[in-house]
Amino acid sequence: MGHMLNNTIQDVLIRRARMQGKNACWVPGTDHASIATEAKVVNMLKEKGIDKKSLTREEFLKYAWEWKEKYGGIILEQLKKLGASCDWDRTAFTMDPGLSDAVISVFVDLYRKGKIYRGVRMVNWDPKGKTALSDDEVITKEIASKLYYIKYQIEGSANEFLTIATTRPETIMADVAICINPNDPRFTHLKGKKAIIPLINRAIPIIEDEYVDMEFGTGCLKVTPAHDINDYELGIKHKLEVIDILNDDGTLNEKAQILVGEDRFIARKKIGKMLEEINQLEKVEDYKSNVGHSERTDAVIEPKLSLQWFLKMEEITQPALKSVMDDVIQLHPPKFKNMYRVWMENVRDWCISRQLWWGHQIPAFYLPNGEFVVAKTKEEALEIAQKEYDSKYTLADLKQDEDVLDTWFSSWLWPISVFDTDVFTTGKPNEELKYYYPTNDLVTAPEILFFWVARMIIAGYEYLGEKPFKNVYLTGIVRDKLGRKMSKSLGNSPDPLELIAQYGADGVRTGMLFSSPAGNDLPYDDKLVEQGRNFANKIWNAFRLVKGWEIDPKLDGSVNSSSIEWFENRFNQALAEINDHFEKFRISDALMTTYKLVWGDFCSWYLEMIKPEYQKPIDQATYNKTIELFEDILKILHPFMPFISEEIWHQIKERSVEDSLILAEWPEVKSFNTKITEEAAQIFEVVSQIRNLRASKGMSPKEALDLSINTQRPELYTRFQAVLEKLANLSSLNFASKVENAMSFVVKADECFVPMGDSIDVEEEKAAIQKELEYTKGFLNSVMKKLSNERFVAGAPAQVVENEKKKQADAEAKIKALEESLEKLG
Repeated sequence: MGHMLNNTIQDVLIRRARMQGKNACWVPGTDHASIATEAKVVNMLKEKGIDKKSLTREEFLKYAWEWKEKYGGIILEQLKKLGASCDWDRTAFTMDPGLSDAVISVFVDLYRKGKIYRGVRMVNWDPKGKTALSDDEVITKEIASKLYYIKYQIEGSANEFLTIATTRPETIMADVAICINPNDPRFTHLKGKKAIIPLINRAIPIIEDEYVDMEFGTGCLKVTPAHDINDYELGIKHKLEVIDILNDDGTLNEKAQILVGEDRFIARKKIGKMLEEINQLEKVEDYKSNVGHSERTDAVIEPKLSLQWFLKMEEITQPALKSVMDDVIQLHPPKFKNMYRVWMENVRDWCISRQLWWGHQIPAFYLPNGEFVVAKTKEEALEIAQKEYDSKYTLADLKQDEDVLDTWFSSWLWPISVFDTDVFTTGKPNEELKYYYPTNDLVTAPEILFFWVARMIIAGYEYLGEKPFKNVYLTGIVRDKLGRKMSKSLGNSPDPLELIAQYGADGVRTGMLFSSPAGNDLPYDDKLVEQGRNFANKIWNAFRLVKGWEIDPKLDGSVNSSSIEWFENRFNQALAEINDHFEKFRISDALMTTYKLVWGDFCSWYLEMIKPEYQKPIDQATYNKTIELFEDILKILHPFMPFISEEIWHQIKERSVEDSLILAEWPEVKSFNTKITEEAAQIFEVVSQIRNLRASKGMSPKEALDLSINTQRPELYTRFQAVLEKLANLSSLNFASKVENAMSFVVKADECFVPMGDSIDVEEEKAAIQKELEYTKGFLNSVMKKLSNERFVAGAPAQVVENEKKKQADAEAKIKALEESLEKLG
């Protein structure tokens, strides 16, 4: 559902750009998703009774490519059903030959620049995927845990113990020290002494460091450098030993001495019981702890010392940070700028190696002398090795690094590599890259703002000295009714293709966009796509209505001139709003303005205003103008609802493929008179009030009514008299300051009377007017609060302030008219 929302937004933007006459290029593609794909392939092999360990790398990759060919294109086919108008001939995959070559070239280049290095560091280890992860691939979740209070005996004392609180008792065998705060008077007497690790009876020193929080737990800390990043730093500072007791799959190894081969979580429970049995478990408390999980496999992350490849980030990130902070690249909404800044200012070196086979194999070649050479190919590596180390080396002496590169290490090149894969070696962009780079818009999710967006910006400045795109539109997360993120694992996400089959692609597209402003989460409900489908039905029925009219060329169309003039003004007013919303990336607002224009103004008002009587013809001029207006409506609908708009476009009249709506010109805003639209809105309000009056009094819509109006502007009602009489079913329209035995209502400053004979209830009428008066006073009060707020008046656009002042004037005039109505009723 998240992909559906994201790609709908992209398609809306690209279709509109195409209609604006721009060379609109939308490159579709997929990445190879190293961790997730390898996990899928391993599971597939298990089902066939094949263990990955029994295969060579080449054999495994053969299965992986088969899996990719079978499943890799599914999402692209789904996007076609959604209506995504990509440049499908440009479809790219991060492991295509050219793109792969670019990745390897970049690795070699950055290594030779001294920006990539190999070293032992504490990394995030995924025991399920059996690979290192970068910091960004770790999702922190708050989980219900236990805090174990373990008693460590002081060496040389039979009865003295030190209690340590930990959530991970399974790591006590890797403890190398106990740390106390030098300012803590409770432990002064223990300085220089040792404590005994329970169960394995190994003595460890008691050290001092102000890092220890005297208020947390028992005020002292067990130090396990191999299994905690902070302990690791503490270990370096105090030159402590590192004991790693975990295997790559999260089971205990021989260094643990006990429970060898047990899973870490099973070992946790067993050690708790073993400590209890020897009376060295003081107590266990429920505890909420923040625990890192693998973004791909959801396994609990283990901090692990590991020999990995890293990209130095401190210097290379600076241009990317500055460009976003200076709005050279704009984030929509801009609230994400602070998140971006915090990430970039606190960035750590990027661990780019992964212990997998599916992906781009690291171009480092190890030599018999323990050295290694980095080169694009084994042959190039051999030349360097012979020159720098030993001329007798052969290809057989070189062994390529087993690891692959992080998937994002290829995805970060995407805005460049899809146009030119050679620029990373030549340094000279080809004509296509010169033309399309920098691109305009990127639509993506906030959770990969650093994963992908920041890294594409980094690569853009590193290799082209230029931003990769101008705008980054960040979608919200699609959530269910309970506020949970929709996901396959939770089973709370509908199948997008089933939704399309049930509600139509246009219905689903608009449904997703009705309530998804940039950066805000979308609370999904089937009612949204139902509303989208109903909107499509409304448009189709409007088309059937118009095409069903018979035309009489002899008829005079002047009776509809005011209706046509109004809708043309209203259309251009709405179009200006829609364009403004698009420019500010308010895609949902652009849709809602379109929706109200089409459903409300065009279908509910305009078509009713010009519709001929039952089985009677319409004049030629009105019909032609209506078709022209309908075509303009189809143009602004097209980015949102491409299927129905294109279908109607070709049914209105026979058109060639070259004349398809997807290639039509986006309408230009013509001048419009807001006075006309405001006056029409007043007429519509009178019609609505009369319809409400009929409903409240149980009067038939077929019963014609007289209407009298007390107004200073009779010409307004005269100009729209035909519309009023038709839509409100009036027998006459009169102007009077007062009418006896009539129900009345107020529209702006005008009081309208509908004679009711002797059936009027004066007290009921007074109560209704009083209720309306109180509501209008409340409304005026809310408007005045806004206008009395200096920050609002100073900061809001002039047009917004002017609209509020107009609301004030209208409300004051209405209050005056309502108060006069009450006086007349006594």
